[in-house]
Amino acid sequence: MKIWYDACTGKHMRYGAAIAKRLRQHGHEVVLTTREHPDTLALARVLGENPVVVGKYHPASLHARLEESANRVIQFSRLFRDNLPDVAVSHQSVELCRVAFGLGVPIVLTADTPHAYAVNKLTIPFASAVVVSEALPKRFLSKHCPGSVIRFKGVDEAAWIKDLKPAQDSEFKKPLIVVREFETKAAYAVGKSDFTAEIVQKLKPLGNVLLLKRYSEPGSSEFVDSAQLVANADLVVSAGGTISREAALQGVPSVVASEVGRTHVNTYLARKGFPIFITDASKVLRYSERYIGKRFDVASQLAQLDNPVDAVEKAVMQINTVSKRKIKD
Repeated sequence: MKIWYDACTGKHMRYGAAIAKRLRQHGHEVVLTTREHPDTLALARVLGENPVVVGKYHPASLHARLEESANRVIQFSRLFRDNLPDVAVSHQSVELCRVAFGLGVPIVLTADTPHAYAVNKLTIPFASAVVVSEALPKRFLSKHCPGSVIRFKGVDEAAWIKDLKPAQDSEFKKPLIVVREFETKAAYAVGKSDFTAEIVQKLKPLGNVLLLKRYSEPGSSEFVDSAQLVANADLVVSAGGTISREAALQGVPSVVASEVGRTHVNTYLARKGFPIFITDASKVLRYSERYIGKRFDVASQLAQLDNPVDAVEKAVMQINTVSKRKIKD
């Protein structure tokens, strides 16, 4: 079977690489595509992947976003003109969904951000199956999803953290505090201010503060593997995205300093006993002083979580079975 995965961000690339590895092990062909983005290409090299690059991340304006998305749709249509994939998989790639739906290719999606209204409207209604954490409310999927829903126990980041082998040595001075720059150019963050520069200044008396930027140029040598980095950190502070869960799943205290970070998946991990602490920017220093350097043993909690790659593989195989039946009939 031929499966297409499109990775639009660093998280997508890491997720896609884990899914591709599993499917290739079972003899399937995986076409991995991506776009020029501050994280995707450098991370692909770290993961040993060589994706097909189609288009670029261009958030300068609404017109720029729309036109670049349209360009990707056209290029994908041409890429698959003579050899369609059997199934398309992504973490809500808008262009993959538009192209696969238009060409009659079944779609399997993963999703974890109910607050990303635009992306949800442009992707989930096209899906044949959606794979989601049990943390997400049922009303979210009943609103958007006409296809089947496969729930798993855990969060997306478990797909790569479960098998991650952290490097033992760190080049950074300890104690290491990693602060992730707020994703101000995301559609859901329009109008919200970036508080990270102020937080960096407040945290400097506590140790070595590393500000992990989001918007360096594609191909820049500044790329840092976030999952490996936080494995050796003493504290992580962010607005509550992927890096906060990568840290918490490894037992590293993660302070989420944003209302945007009060997501279902973050509160879910907190209830499960992982060290993810959700507050507002004014209380970051207080939480940081309390938890810096306190490594948590979360091995048993992590072992109890599902690997979402299992659920994605199940969805792909179910679609393949249905397709074969239709051909046979």
